[in-house]
Amino acid sequence: MYGYAPTVVSQSLQTAYAFAYAAASSLAAWDSATLRQSGVWDLAPARSRYRVAAYALAPVVLVAWLMLCLPAVVALVTAGTMPTPGSLRPLGMAMSVCVPHAVIGFGVGLWVSRLLAAPLLAVTTWVLVAFSYSTEPFWLRHVSGQYPDYLMFGELASGISLVPHVLFAGSVAAGVALLWLPLRSASARAALAVTVALAGTFTAYTMTSTWNYNPPLLTGQAPSTCVGRNPEVCMPDFSAAGARKARNAAVGVLADLRAAGITRTPEKIVDRIEDGRYSRPSSDTVWRVDLTAAAAKGNLRYELVRAAVHFPCSAPRPATASAMVEWAVVTTGEQHAHNAWLKQEQSLIDREEAKREAARVHALPAAEQAAWFEQSMSTGCKKAG
Repeated sequence: MYGYAPTVVSQSLQTAYAFAYAAASSLAAWDSATLRQSGVWDLAPARSRYRVAAYALAPVVLVAWLMLCLPAVVALVTAGTMPTPGSLRPLGMAMSVCVPHAVIGFGVGLWVSRLLAAPLLAVTTWVLVAFSYSTEPFWLRHVSGQYPDYLMFGELASGISLVPHVLFAGSVAAGVALLWLPLRSASARAALAVTVALAGTFTAYTMTSTWNYNPPLLTGQAPSTCVGRNPEVCMPDFSAAGARKARNAAVGVLADLRAAGITRTPEKIVDRIEDGRYSRPSSDTVWRVDLTAAAAKGNLRYELVRAAVHFPCSAPRPATASAMVEWAVVTTGEQHAHNAWLKQEQSLIDREEAKREAARVHALPAAEQAAWFEQSMSTGCKKAG
């Protein structure tokens, strides 16, 4: 969590969404049925139905909002973290969705007894929202009003991921509200209401039908501190005290590789922790390294060496990649760290062959070693045969 406000807020809301919406719809249905049973709608109209409904729904919506805001506030205080505008996006979405649920509940209460409508809506709303995360198709979780997952470090909820939740519930609520329009023809009111509700829900479905279990997210959004140039090393603020040490390690690794004829130097080295759940590969200009984790384990140099051996493809040939890593760890003096990593990962790669190839290359002049490195980087992505 690392005191990252979007993570703190989104985690606190995971169980609150369904309860808040269930409260909004059930309490609204109870108030609506009470007004109907009291004969309010039979009185001479001094105020419009919409205004009466707004007055009745205001305290209901405030209760639902309190159910959302209180867990978020407690979580932020406990974590000692100040909220940021981006961290409050899921909360703002949830507060917006509370209003349509209240409107829908109010509409149900106009026709159904409060003793039946209130508990039925409470249970139905809670089940539909709470279980949306574990159901398929995936689009259901992206329109339910419950943000599908908590945000990991460096992530922010994108605007496009929030709109379908509001659009889906809002269009249904708009259809319910349109049934009160002062039109003589009941069929015209019904047709307009159904059209608006279907248009909104279909649009929400269209937006989300191609998404997988995760919505579109923004990554690399955590505040960070950068030091140095060529390479510039960037680490999140909570671990930025180690940025200078990480850069010194990078300079040392690059110097060792340069002595062996490898002249590649990234413009920037960034901490992969900010990528959230979507790990991105390194490039020639930007290396992505688990700097925070490596600093905690004391193997910064080794992680930087592995970052130096990055391929332009996602699945290089194992034999080629293994030989290049063996050559790089010997060149930089990181054999011990590599041995520990292989033991932890329980690698099944034939190390002996890779070590023999690395030893053969080390016997060559620096220029030929560099040529082998560049050639292997290219051929490592080609399929055998």
